[in-house]
Amino acid sequence: MTINGEEMVVVIDPQNAGISGNMMLGALIDLGTNKKELKQIIDSVASNFGDVDVKIKKTNSYGIESVHVDVIENYEEKNKKISYKRLINKLGSLDKDDLIKNEVVEKSKDIFKRIAVSESKIHGKSLDNIHFHEVGAVDGIVDVLGSVYSYYWLGFNDEKVIGLPPALGGGTTDSSHGKIPIPAPATLDILKNVKCFGGPVKRELTTPTGSAIYVELCNDFQQFQPIMEVKNIGYGSGSKDLGFPNVLRIIKGSSDLEFEKVDVIETNVDHLNGELLGYLFEKLIGIGASDVSITPTIMKKNRPGHIIKVISTSEKTDNIISAIYEETGTLGIRVSKQIHRGTIKRKIISIDVDLGKYLNTSDIRSIRFKLGMMGNKIISQRREYEDIKKLAQDYGLTLMKAEKIVENEFMEFLNNSLDL
Repeated sequence: MTINGEEMVVVIDPQNAGISGNMMLGALIDLGTNKKELKQIIDSVASNFGDVDVKIKKTNSYGIESVHVDVIENYEEKNKKISYKRLINKLGSLDKDDLIKNEVVEKSKDIFKRIAVSESKIHGKSLDNIHFHEVGAVDGIVDVLGSVYSYYWLGFNDEKVIGLPPALGGGTTDSSHGKIPIPAPATLDILKNVKCFGGPVKRELTTPTGSAIYVELCNDFQQFQPIMEVKNIGYGSGSKDLGFPNVLRIIKGSSDLEFEKVDVIETNVDHLNGELLGYLFEKLIGIGASDVSITPTIMKKNRPGHIIKVISTSEKTDNIISAIYEETGTLGIRVSKQIHRGTIKRKIISIDVDLGKYLNTSDIRSIRFKLGMMGNKIISQRREYEDIKKLAQDYGLTLMKAEKIVENEFMEFLNNSLDL
C-alpha cells in the first residue's frame, strides 16, 4: 500500500528471542487487533477441535511490556494430536462469515501445509500419514488462525512484510520421536533459504509453527531493518524465562525507498583489449543488464586487468553469464544471488525550453529529465544527455552553454510547478 508517495512496510523482528505461534499472535494483538472479534473467532474455531481457554494479558518481560497469549487445553494428553488430513478437512468445513473469511482459512491451511510437507520429508511419510504432535490440536490452531485473522484485520496483506533473521536457540530437546537437535528438523526445513542464526541460549527459540507463520506471511527477507519511519510497534512474549526479554517485535511504518532483488555477476579478466571490453559492455546492456561497470585493477603477478561487474534481475542472469563466457573466455564467474537493492522512486519528465530568451530564435525544445524522488521531495535531477547534445549541435553551442540554458529553465520550471 502506498500513502502520500510512501510505501507502507511491516517488519517482523525475531532476532532477540526467536518466534513461536503465540509470540506472533501476541505481537499482532499489541499492534491493535480487535480483541473482541479475535476472541469470538478463537472460541468458534476451537470448539470444533476441543475444549480450550485462551487468556490474553499484558506482561513485562525483563523491562519490555508485551502481550502474552496462553492457550489452555482441557483434555487428556493422549488426544493431543491430529492428522494433517483431518485438520485440513475440519478447517475447510468451518462456517465462513464476516469474521472467519475464506482468505483467512485458506492462508491458515497453507501454513499447516508448510509444516506437514517438512514433517513428511523428514520422517519419510506421505502427507496422509502425518500427525501433528508438538503443534498439538487446539493450541496450534489458535495461534495460526488468530495470527492470520490479525494479519488481514490489520491490512498487512496489502503491505510489504519483511522478515529479519530469526534466533533459533541451540542444544537438544525431547520430542515424541525422542531427543532431537535444536532447531527442530522441521523448523530448519521450513526456514530453508532464509537467513537465521543459532543461540544465544541452549533452548528452542523458534518453533515449527512460528517459522511456518513467519515464512508464509513475509514476502521479503532482509538482514537489517530498512530505512523507514516507524509508526507503531507491537511486542508478543513467549512463556520461557530466558534471562533476557523473550519477545517478538513487529514494526509498522513507512518508507520512501523501494526495494528490489538483483543478482550481482562478476569476473576478472586480464587478456581483453579496450575494443572487446567496449563491445561486451554494449552487448550486456543490450540483452537486459540493469547496470554494467568495468574497473581497472591489478591481478596476480602484477598484471593489469579489469573487473567486470553486472547487475541483473534473476530472470536475465543466465543469459548474461552465457554472454560473458562466450565473449571473454573467462574461466570463472562469481554470482551473488538475490541481493537487496534500495532504490528511490524515479520519474521521467519533459520540460519545454524557450530558446528565445537566450538565442536569436523563437524555437521551443523539449528536454527530458530523470528525477529521483523521496515522497514528494526531489533529491536528484539529471538531464537526458542525448537531448542536451542535440541542442548544442543544432544551434552551434558548446555543451557547457547548452547545459546552462537547460539548467536555468529547469530551475524556473521547479519554482513554478505545483505538482510533479
